[in-house]
Amino acid sequence: MPESPPSRDVVRIGLVSISDRASTGVYEDLGLPALRDWLGRALLNPVEWQTRLIPDEQATISATLCELVDVARCDLVLTTGGTGPAPRDVTPEATLAIAMKEMPGFGEQMRRIGLAFVPTAILSRQVAVIRGKALVINLPGQPKAIAETLEGMREATPPVPGIFAAVPYCIDLIGGPYLETDDAVCKAFRPKSAVRKPLSS
Repeated sequence: MPESPPSRDVVRIGLVSISDRASTGVYEDLGLPALRDWLGRALLNPVEWQTRLIPDEQATISATLCELVDVARCDLVLTTGGTGPAPRDVTPEATLAIAMKEMPGFGEQMRRIGLAFVPTAILSRQVAVIRGKALVINLPGQPKAIAETLEGMREATPPVPGIFAAVPYCIDLIGGPYLETDDAVCKAFRPKSAVRKPLSS
């Protein structure tokens, strides 16, 4: 029998929207649709989605992240909401509590991107961590800011890369699947030695 053509790795992605009011139905959650829309355009891999809408409770956030990584076996978990200075904003604390390693460069770049748009971006406290073979990243709460943070500012001089450009190689290094992106949305960066021969779409 002829060999089957190679296929792209399946990636398991957890999406977590953290909001007291959205989780109780006071208003419609916009974070999960924004995350899924952007990732659906950016990634060429088949994706298995795990979505959660939860309140701003530190123990609940930590437990949800652990469940997505340890039980659902997500390779990438993205959260939105709860990263400001208000008393109920506890997403960074909950994320750091489940971390095996912190990845501070992601938070630094997110604030750099945000400051190009609003001076209050300096108040954001997003973090990124590794737990097992998963990368967990806190993102802003607004759909526009989510897209800007992930995609960057290609029209700026000089261009400012979004954080997602570094995500595929990070996941390579921690033993996850090989993520491939649509360069028109987000060009992933890898050293030449880590690049696989591209598959046809």
